[in-house]
Amino acid sequence: MQAVKNKSPQWMNFVDKTENFLFIVPAVLIFGIFYIYPFYDIFTLSLHEWNGISFNLKFVWFDNFVELLQDGGWWVSMRNAAYITFVALTFQNALAFALALACDRQIRMKGLYRVIFFIPPVLSEIVVGLIFSWILYAGIQDGQHIGMLNYFLDKIGFHHLVNDWLSDPKTALTCIAIMHSWKGFGWGFLMLLAGLQTIDRQLYEAARVDGAGAFHTFWHVTVPMMLPVIMVVMILTILGSMQAFVLILALMGEGLGDHTAVPVTKILSAMIKQKRFGYACAMGVNFGVVLVFVSIALKKMSNRMKQV
Repeated sequence: MQAVKNKSPQWMNFVDKTENFLFIVPAVLIFGIFYIYPFYDIFTLSLHEWNGISFNLKFVWFDNFVELLQDGGWWVSMRNAAYITFVALTFQNALAFALALACDRQIRMKGLYRVIFFIPPVLSEIVVGLIFSWILYAGIQDGQHIGMLNYFLDKIGFHHLVNDWLSDPKTALTCIAIMHSWKGFGWGFLMLLAGLQTIDRQLYEAARVDGAGAFHTFWHVTVPMMLPVIMVVMILTILGSMQAFVLILALMGEGLGDHTAVPVTKILSAMIKQKRFGYACAMGVNFGVVLVFVSIALKKMSNRMKQV
């Protein structure tokens, strides 16, 4: 009887651990089926040469990765994605933060502003791309510019600024980056606004009592309290901007070239046009590893900032 009593706490502890494990089993299964296995399958295909149709897979070891390292077009697309991400991190998030600060104040109709600022993210990327491709169009009909932007510039006398915005390598990528930032700033706006509303208002009152001005209050109160939210927004911005392609396809259409290509469009081109699924999988693995390392670096940076 005494032995049974001694074993009962251990048995109950085992039961509790088993119940806790059963709760996470569905999540582990979903993660394994939809994330771990696809990555394993893609990595396996990256070691083969395959046209996507036949059952004849030719094992080529790491030849696809060696070829990828020497593929200048791939690294140009990575540079283009990095440029779009840089514009999103600066222009997009600065705009989102400024608008969040404005709506966090006691201003009239701020509820309406929140709805308006969140309209761009919920719009279809195809629709947004087609609309802006029409705005930036550089065609001429009956001696007048058809594109809305060029027509406006011509009418107000800025003839020297009229340009073929989406075909000029000097302006095409910047136009794409600005359109992408306009389309996505609403998500950052909502997250930053939610973070601002969690800051205790007594901290602002204490800063004013100590004689701190608006800038010092913002820099020494708002920014430190918002750092965790800012880092999350930055990570999501990087991951979203590096993987952007639907808006780019809608904007550029058949005019998509190396000067506006991004990693996802290069992967699609390798699969659809070149019928090289193994090489496309090698691109995907390389791209995924880059994103994982960037995310880990930002996470470590965020943890260090929290400790300061």
